[in-house]
Amino acid sequence: MSTSENQLEDQALNNQDTIENESTDQLQNSETEQDTEEATPLSEEEQLKISLATEQDKFLRLFAEFENYKKRTSKERMDLFKTANQEVIVAMLPVVDDFERALKELSKDESSELFKGVSLIQNKFWGVLKNKGLEEVAVKAGDVFDSELHDAITQIPAADKKMKGKVIDVIEKGFQLGDKIIRHPKVVVGN
Repeated sequence: MSTSENQLEDQALNNQDTIENESTDQLQNSETEQDTEEATPLSEEEQLKISLATEQDKFLRLFAEFENYKKRTSKERMDLFKTANQEVIVAMLPVVDDFERALKELSKDESSELFKGVSLIQNKFWGVLKNKGLEEVAVKAGDVFDSELHDAITQIPAADKKMKGKVIDVIEKGFQLGDKIIRHPKVVVGN
């Protein structure tokens, strides 16, 4: 290689170094400009926008919390009414049982007027309870025993193999208020 070629090569390398240094300087200058922009405080308009967004978020959270509170208290109030109604109806169930026993005994008597009078009173009483949502749990002899639905008083040997695990006799009727059983039927189960 000749000296002129070496000089040209050195000059080209110097030029390349100069260009790289200049681009590095420009990059550093632009970074320092960005740093100074970030360091300057936000304008009043930008601060107000941030403050507004924060307050809107707080408002939406408070509104959602209030809506949840209203739903929860409404549900609790409805449950309270159902529970209060349930307590009164449960207290009336022995009266329903007494009416049925009285009618059973009065049907044996010759006096049909007394039977009719008590029967009318029982029908009115039962009608009021039905309007409040009381229903009798349907169970009869021969039904399969279900521990979730029935309350077994005792077990007796079944006369027939088909009656094993089934209801032999119903001792006391069961009742439900809406979907909830408030008194399970008391039954005798065959084993």
